[in-house]
Amino acid sequence: MNRLQQKYVETVKPSLIKEFEYTSPMQAPKLVKVIINMGVGDSIVNSKLLDEAVEEMTQIAGQKPVITKAKKSIANFKLREGMPIGCKVTLRGERMYEFLDKLFNISLPRVRDFHGVSSTAFDGRGNYTLGVKEQLIFPEINFDKVAKVRGMDVVIVTTAQSNKEAYALLKELGMPFEK
Repeated sequence: MNRLQQKYVETVKPSLIKEFEYTSPMQAPKLVKVIINMGVGDSIVNSKLLDEAVEEMTQIAGQKPVITKAKKSIANFKLREGMPIGCKVTLRGERMYEFLDKLFNISLPRVRDFHGVSSTAFDGRGNYTLGVKEQLIFPEINFDKVAKVRGMDVVIVTTAQSNKEAYALLKELGMPFEK
């Protein structure tokens, strides 16, 4: 059990039960999964870019990503249905907690002019979406080997029923929200 998981069990869960007055400990919101998605639109022209993105995401997540393919053909973008246009990885359990611990405590504070993440990026069902502008904030990425700076989406899925519950959960886990 890693740091963040232990913190959830020992301090976060009991404080959430107390704050929202749950009758059963099973009602307390918990993390389900983290999905990291990286769109590589340039892969239409150069397929090597997708391989680089897959390699970088494997380093960041510690797990091999799945290549995503286009659902529709779009003539203006020279895109045909079924062409590879990105990659995504779904983290659960131990790896999810390790990734979030690294994201909250190491990667996000490394962002230039960082004042905290937005507290309004919840979807109403207790899930949080965060856009990262460059993959260089992660400690595993070697600055010299990066050919192109790419962003990624990080979606944190929880069992929370409302934005308020999800906010309380992520805040307690140490997510750096803006003041």
